[in-house]
Amino acid sequence: MASLRDLLAAVTGRRREPDPTPGAVALPHVPTGPELLTQVDAIESEILAKARDGRVSGVVASRVSDISATAREIIPRLDALGGGSRDAHSVMATVTSYLPEALGTYLRLPPSFADRRPVDGAKTSLMVLVDQLDLLNSTMDKLLDAAVRRDAEALVAHGRFLAEKFGRSGGSLDAGPTLGSAP
Repeated sequence: MASLRDLLAAVTGRRREPDPTPGAVALPHVPTGPELLTQVDAIESEILAKARDGRVSGVVASRVSDISATAREIIPRLDALGGGSRDAHSVMATVTSYLPEALGTYLRLPPSFADRRPVDGAKTSLMVLVDQLDLLNSTMDKLLDAAVRRDAEALVAHGRFLAEKFGRSGGSLDAGPTLGSAP
């Protein structure tokens, strides 16, 4: 006899997925770098369009652009943070959850309410959102610093090697006599 799942699959035209292995845990999809970059582009495009329409303040659009620019720099370097690290997860969560949720919650409010009525002490929803965007921006900046730190340290170490190898002579390297010059 056909199960309810088989019946629903037949009615909707969808293929019935096999039952998962008993005891197996379904893991959530982990977005790839290109998927994260696509998400960043979509968020920024939406906010910039809403800013042009007057639905979002330029202050918000500017901060979203800053976060987006930092995300575009850091996403290709996620491996430098460690694939499953807390820092790599923070970048992914910022792009897929924290930023979209903050913006979505704000955008669901009527503009006259969001921009004028205090909701947290004397702060309006706009002020609360700006605080959240500033926190996300500073966090992303710190994560970018962590992701590029190894390369920056390698550059400094290489500079020290060169200084030790060739010495310092007023900032120029003396390679010795050139061709055609007297020794």
